[in-house]
Amino acid sequence: MLTDHFKDAFRAHPAGVAVITAAGESGPAGITASSVSSVSAEPAILVFSLASATGSAGVIASAETIVVHLLGARNAGLADLFARPGSARFTSTLAWETLPNGEPLLMDVPRALRARVLDRAAVGSSVLVTAEVLDVLTPGGPDEPLVYHNRTYHRLGDHSTL
Repeated sequence: MLTDHFKDAFRAHPAGVAVITAAGESGPAGITASSVSSVSAEPAILVFSLASATGSAGVIASAETIVVHLLGARNAGLADLFARPGSARFTSTLAWETLPNGEPLLMDVPRALRARVLDRAAVGSSVLVTAEVLDVLTPGGPDEPLVYHNRTYHRLGDHSTL
């Protein structure tokens, strides 16, 4: 049961939480991800994985540009919303706007990275996406980071310093 042990190992490994959005033919799409990581500072490149290439993940997998929203502690509700398949995401009650190139931007997040997709690669049962950051946006102002650990969201701040 290597798969179960592998999942248990990463369940115990904390990760930052992001929502990745893109414009699709049927409207905006977005998903919650904890796999976002920086790859290079010069040029600014990030990577993330998608568990499938269908639904919202499929829109993101095929997009030319995306927005990676780095969530803060106040955004746990956004993380839940974009993690639930079939949930109504881009409604009038959600604070978001469309950027000039069509990507959806969530307005209450501390930081958002507008990026151009460089590469997609099938890796196991996932799709690995590499993207170059074009803009760093700060639509919602500062917040403590949101961290996912053992299937639960946590606030990371000065209180957690060792």
